Amino acid sequence: MVLFTILVLIALFLFKVFFVVVPMRESYVVERLGKFRAVFDPGLHIIIPFFDRIAYRHEIREQVYDIPAQHCITKDNIQVEIDGLVYLKVMDPKLASYGIGDYRNAAINLAQTTMRSEVGKLSLGQIFSERETLNETIVREIDRASESWGIKMYRYEVANIAPSAHVVTTLEKQMVAERDRRADITLATAQKEAKINMSEGERQEAINHSVGERQRRINIAEGKAQEISLLAEAQAQGIAMVAEAINKPGGNKAIKMRLVDQFVDELGKILDGSDISVLPSEMARVKGIFEGVDQVSKTFKN
Repeated sequence: MVLFTILVLIALFLFKVFFVVVPMRESYVVERLGKFRAVFDPGLHIIIPFFDRIAYRHEIREQVYDIPAQHCITKDNIQVEIDGLVYLKVMDPKLASYGIGDYRNAAINLAQTTMRSEVGKLSLGQIFSERETLNETIVREIDRASESWGIKMYRYEVANIAPSAHVVTTLEKQMVAERDRRADITLATAQKEAKINMSEGERQEAINHSVGERQRRINIAEGKAQEISLLAEAQAQGIAMVAEAINKPGGNKAIKMRLVDQFVDELGKILDGSDISVLPSEMARVKGIFEGVDQVSKTFKN
């Protein structure tokens, strides 16, 4: 029993010395006599004691590192404090071990440097409105510089952008002024549209009045024309009837009698309405007129 226990302990010791188990999330870099030998992927591997050693252990999952906040100067000379997050992954454990001393610190420092450089190319307004473009530019620049480090930069995210207190106060005043300007523009536009609508209404009212007046005058003119036409027609009929009556027997004398009657009536009206005595020249023939009337009367009696 003791011998079996000793054999088991010896077997475990040899397994521990000659075998190494690499976890699923890691990758080992093995050196033999101080020189790179191989990269052990996840699984069971054999090593030679005292000759081989595990020099580096790398996390092969995607890693995220916090970029400390730093002060940057924008294109329009405004100081802002910006921090962010960087996401990267070890793609080549050999280069990550021998291509750079500490790829983590190198990536963080390069991200800060690149961020300051890119922020200096943009104004404050562009930083807020073009954050995605800024992130893509930083990722592209870091990924280009880290090719020899055996890592892959997947994305960079600007977390917070904090202008100084003085800048914040200035921006607030600017926003208030911008809102006031928009309100004034809106009010002026409303007043302009109201005046335009009023003028259009007055113009349409004037047009309607003119059209109505024109139609009224046309109707009056047409009425007068119809009236004149009817009067003319009536006069024509009257004249025709008079002419027909004259052509009948005794018609001429009847007409003369009618004229005498009208003359007497009109003369009476003139004498009644005048302040002086009016004696027409025809009075000398009054006797003749009455004689003619008497003859007409006799004619009608016969």
